[in-house]
Amino acid sequence: MTLLSDNTALAPRSLQGRARIWRWRRGGLKLRRVAVALILPLALVAAWWLASSRGWLPEQILPSPAYVYATAVEMIASGEILYHTGVSLRRVVVGFLFGAAAGLTLGVAMGLSRRVDDYVRPLFLAFAQIPTLGWIPLLMLIFGIGETLKIIVIAKGALVPMTLNTAAGIRSVPANFVEVGHALRFNRWQTLRLIVLPGAAPSIFTGIRYGLTHSWTALVGVELLASSEGLGYLLVWGRQMFWLDVVIVAMIAIGIVGFLMDKGFDAAENRVQRWKQKEES
Repeated sequence: MTLLSDNTALAPRSLQGRARIWRWRRGGLKLRRVAVALILPLALVAAWWLASSRGWLPEQILPSPAYVYATAVEMIASGEILYHTGVSLRRVVVGFLFGAAAGLTLGVAMGLSRRVDDYVRPLFLAFAQIPTLGWIPLLMLIFGIGETLKIIVIAKGALVPMTLNTAAGIRSVPANFVEVGHALRFNRWQTLRLIVLPGAAPSIFTGIRYGLTHSWTALVGVELLASSEGLGYLLVWGRQMFWLDVVIVAMIAIGIVGFLMDKGFDAAENRVQRWKQKEES
């Protein structure tokens, strides 16, 4: 009895110890990944500091990291960089939602109907080959340089990857999955909602990710050419005034926001996948 009770008492402790070791190893792995990810940025900053301190390039061309940092602190304290970031984020969210919704609808139609795909795909691929910035001169003549132009350009950036990935994902759903739906007497909407879209979900998520990336790139491009607000405008304004510290701060802000959006989408996708696995189990 004594031996049995001792063993049962030790079992939870051993499990707790293993769980603690596993959490410690997992935390160490995360720290190692962060350290590896920081190597290249820190090396670039070190090379930048060395080049500016040695005077290899004039300060008018390459301001020092300390000077850029001071400018960034000043722009954050004044709210200037936050204001322009907010403007750009609002534009990209609205444009992306329009483009993603249109791309999802068109992709579903092309994936479900071979006839629709035959009619639409050639023209759509020709449309997709024209860079987003190539549409801006024509769209400026039609819509001017207001918010409508920016939303349309951003929506186009999301439309193409969303459409193509959705159509490819739907066509990749195994036919026997659909036959199971027929056997269960699902109507067309039930088949689409319960079988086709879940089966195409990985490709749809890929389309959302690329669509978001292309939308952000398109936003910066259109703000460079036709805007008085936003991070792209800050780039143009800094270049025109020859304030390269402002240009670099705007570039860093664009990169950080794009990185955070991608990581946020990663977290959302992982959460959806875990929720889906729990439902299936």
